[in-house]
Parts: sequence; structure tokens; C-alpha cells
Amino acid sequence: MESLDAVEVQSCLLFEPSPHIGSSHAATIVELPNGHLLCAWFAGTHEGHEDVAIWLARHDGDRWLESAKVADVPGVPLWNPVLFRDAHDEVWLFYKVGPTIPSWTGAAIRSSDGGHTWSAPVVFPAGLLGPAKNKPITLSNGDILSPTSSETWRSWACWVEISADGGHNWTKHGPIAVTGYDAPSDQSDPVSAVWDAETRKLRLPKDHAGVIQPSVWEVEPGRLRMVMRSTRLVGAVCMADSNDYGRTWSRVRTTAVANPNSGLDVVCLPDGHIAMVCNPVSEGRTPLSLLVSSDNGESWQRVLDLETKPGEYSYPSVILSERGVLHVVYTHDRTSIKHAIVKV
Repeated sequence: MESLDAVEVQSCLLFEPSPHIGSSHAATIVELPNGHLLCAWFAGTHEGHEDVAIWLARHDGDRWLESAKVADVPGVPLWNPVLFRDAHDEVWLFYKVGPTIPSWTGAAIRSSDGGHTWSAPVVFPAGLLGPAKNKPITLSNGDILSPTSSETWRSWACWVEISADGGHNWTKHGPIAVTGYDAPSDQSDPVSAVWDAETRKLRLPKDHAGVIQPSVWEVEPGRLRMVMRSTRLVGAVCMADSNDYGRTWSRVRTTAVANPNSGLDVVCLPDGHIAMVCNPVSEGRTPLSLLVSSDNGESWQRVLDLETKPGEYSYPSVILSERGVLHVVYTHDRTSIKHAIVKV
């Protein structure tokens, strides 16, 4: 993928904005064995409100069908769903439950019939969270690696959770954290993202250095690489490596791609290139762009912009379909979820 001339993009909203649902955010997508797609996101009055639940929609190969609520805990907000199809074609829907981000408890439901019916929720023990934002991957040795992170007072760090038995048991490895920054001094800096209902804007930490929400790929058997979202004090997409199937990780280093404390996601392309969707700017959550690397993330070329107008276009989830096209879903100004098909 070398230029705009090499790609074709089609896009649509999954649903029209509705006054009955004030905010929709944090979409995730997975392809089913029959080529259909599932997309999930959280929606409610606003991020962090007690009525926020997880919603799910299906693409039947022709169009997105009507969405429905698939997970809810009355009186407690839900956050950051993540869809994953395992080696046995069972679909997992991970999500988080808690009144605030630092208080999250991880949970998951499963489907063996392509998302038509779901199991009862399983709640993870404290200390295990499931994927923070981005999809787990099945490694060449059969392990499932779930990229996750933790946001606590003045301290953000990434981790990975690994299962060698199909998701029955998990071990936690890390931390993967930035170093070399002065201790924060602003006592009013928020612990994590806080939604301001009056201004309809997020308040984000500015005074401490941290990384969250990693996205991982396997460069070659056992050799992994991750990219991470960073706080504004760091201000760049960050990267780390593992040479032992994710059990230990290198020190975090910055890349040349700017990051405004906003989510990103990556996927491997058929020709060996790596595609990343992110907001490659220092402030704000527009534009939302597709970048491509030919050297496993050491450098990145900005290939196209999916969104450029004012607003929030963020939190992408990207997969490569069996037919070799990219599917990207992302927040469309907090009022809907948008689906883009990128043919490369």
C-alpha cells in the first residue's frame, strides 16, 4: 500500500443518531466464519453514566441490522467491549463494569452460534481485566494473548494476560511502562478520562506520563510487538517488544507518530505490512487516519484520512477479513458508530 491511489474506501453509519441514546463510543468488530460481522460498543446518556450498557449489531453481508442491548448491569456503567473469535470459532465479548475506570472489573460472555445467543457473564478475579480496548490475538504456539492496561492515580501501565488453555486460566505479565519522566505535580489532574456532561468533552490527564490500551501483533513465532496510546506528557504512539511469547517485554520507547491520548489499533496485512488506525496529532480526536509500516512499526506512512472534519472520530477497531479487506469501526462524534471498508 503506497498511496491513496492504491485504496478504495466505503463507509456508513451503523445507526442514525438518536436523542434517546446520548452517547455511543468504543466500538469493536469481529468476522464470523460465514463472513458476517459483529460490532459492539457502549452507549447511554454519556460515558460513565449508570445507564451505559453494551450494544451489538450484525452485518449480514449486505447491511447492518438493528442493534440490541447485549450486556447490562443496572445502576453501574459498562465500558470498552472487545470482540474476539477463538480457534474453535467461539466468539467472546469482553467488557468492563464499574462506576469509574480505576474501579473496573473485567467480565465476558461467549457465543457458540455466531452471536445469536450468549452465555451468562463470567466475572474475572480482581487483578485480571481482559483486553482494555483492543482485540486479543492467538499466537503461533496456540496461546491467547489479551492486551490490557491499568489506570490508577498518577500511574498508567500496560500488561498482557495470557491463556495457554483456551481461556480457562490466565497469567498476567508486565508492567510495560514509560520511564524517565518527572513525578507529576498537579493535584487536580484526573486519574483517568472523565466525561464532562455540561461541555460534552473528556477531561484527560496532562500532568503524568503513562501508556494504556496496547495493540499487539506477532512479528514471527514468539516475537511480539505492541503499540500503545500515551498521555499528553508523552505525546506519541509508544512501542515495546517481547521475544518470549509475551512473558517479558522491553522498555517502552516512543515512535515518530503523535498521539493525543487517544485509542489506536493495528492489524497485519497480507503483504507483511502493518496497518494502524489512530489520531496522529498532538491535540484533539480528528483526523482519524490509516498509517502503514513496511518495517514492523519502526516507521509509518500516513496513507489516508478516514475523517477530517471537526468533531470526535476515535477509538478505532480494525480487522483484516478473510477476503483481504480492512474493516474499521470507530466512534463518530459520540452520536453513532461508523464502519469503513478499506480495499487495499
